[in-house]
Amino acid sequence: MSSIKIAALVAVALLMVGLAALVRHGRAQPAELSAFEQEKMTDFKKPAAAELKKKLSSEQFVVTQNCGTEPAFHNAYWDNHKPGIYVDVVSGEPLFSSLNKFDSGTGWPSFTRPLAGSEIVEKKDSTFGMQRTEVRSKLADSHLGHLFDDGPTDKGGLRYCINSAALKFIPVEEMDPSGYGQYLEPFVKAGLIKAPMHETAILAGGCFWGMEEIIRKIPGIIKTTVGYSGGTTPDPIYEEVCTGSTGHAESIQVEFDSSRLSYAELLDYFFRMHDPTTLNRQHNDVGTQYRSGIFYTSEAQKNTAEAVKERWDKSGKFNHPITTEITAAGKFYPAEEFHQKYLAKHPGGYTCHVLRNP
Repeated sequence: MSSIKIAALVAVALLMVGLAALVRHGRAQPAELSAFEQEKMTDFKKPAAAELKKKLSSEQFVVTQNCGTEPAFHNAYWDNHKPGIYVDVVSGEPLFSSLNKFDSGTGWPSFTRPLAGSEIVEKKDSTFGMQRTEVRSKLADSHLGHLFDDGPTDKGGLRYCINSAALKFIPVEEMDPSGYGQYLEPFVKAGLIKAPMHETAILAGGCFWGMEEIIRKIPGIIKTTVGYSGGTTPDPIYEEVCTGSTGHAESIQVEFDSSRLSYAELLDYFFRMHDPTTLNRQHNDVGTQYRSGIFYTSEAQKNTAEAVKERWDKSGKFNHPITTEITAAGKFYPAEEFHQKYLAKHPGGYTCHVLRNP
């Protein structure tokens, strides 16, 4: 009996199991991911089961941790034709690309091969009285699905039959800001997206918690880092900056795709999210560390910053002159990890920033 026929019989059996699991545990919902950072994957530690139960839907947990199988044709990605990549729902580890996805007719997402550079673990599986090859993710050891040899012959003949519940789909337009920019080249070559153009800006406008929470959600933003800039003290810590003696301002280092978001557009957001007319102050936060500042990294940025500042100064949006300083960027010092994406970690925490209407 061919492997495709075996797979079909197994599909029927597992469909019944999957439907039962669906009733007991509920449909899988996409898990939220923070921006993926490849360099941190070497230190990845799989969360304990109790923590995973909180992070994952019950179906995602059953599939990835207990080798469960979701229902065929009743899962998130079996018929997904959008361009992008699929990552491990537990760790965010990149696994498969839509460029290698095909319609196998089985009702589960099927791929001819893993994403270039990914490491899929293969194991023998003798369940259901059959000899199959199980595939798992390397870092989180998540059960993904099975590998068969009935794939398209012109693509190598392999079929990676994967559970949607084990995956998180990252659309191609979100890959760069989600930390997967290094996997974009094949999509660029296929004409599905333009090559991103990375640019860095450094901005100061009061407490960096509130600024970052607004900036990181702007379309075209790739990465945000809160820290200290504009002063003279090397490697400052938060307590030192709070004294005002370091000369540093609480700042945001912003990496953005200038093909999607221009520097001038970013500065328009900047002037909308804080009061640039109060010298060394944002609401109740007082001191030079809370000043409004644009630290330019090129002459082009300097010229743009001066033009945008002048435009806003003449716009009539403010009752007083803008005091924002425009100075050359010095070294940027990232703040302690506690401060990074603080309001994402602590919703409802302190902020004095609101994005006003244009």
